[in-house]
Amino acid sequence: MLYAILCYHDEDFVGSWSKEQDVAVMKKLAAVQDKLAREGRLGPVARLLPTTAATTLRKENPPLVLDGPYAETKEQLLGFYLIDCKNLDEALDVAKDLGAANPGGAYEIRPVGMFAPGGAVK
Repeated sequence: MLYAILCYHDEDFVGSWSKEQDVAVMKKLAAVQDKLAREGRLGPVARLLPTTAATTLRKENPPLVLDGPYAETKEQLLGFYLIDCKNLDEALDVAKDLGAANPGGAYEIRPVGMFAPGGAVK
């Protein structure tokens, strides 16, 4: 089953890292990603640009376009992983490994239903 691991953290804190600090965290995360890739379990990984680059489309009538993220919170969605795991416990183990590499913030683990246009949700 596919799971999304959504990465939340304080954007101002992460944005204050020096280039060296950022590279060090990314290197630790790469070790976890490399293991998952070798096992054939790693799907797309994305690091989102800052919320200052976000645009929100409110589904009203008429639609309303707003600058910024959908919700204003202390911790923002900064990226995500898509991984193949047998069950939630295995997905939690991956999230714990990622958390050890990049402490602070939170990971939201969510099963993913795949949608194929013209087909059924898997």
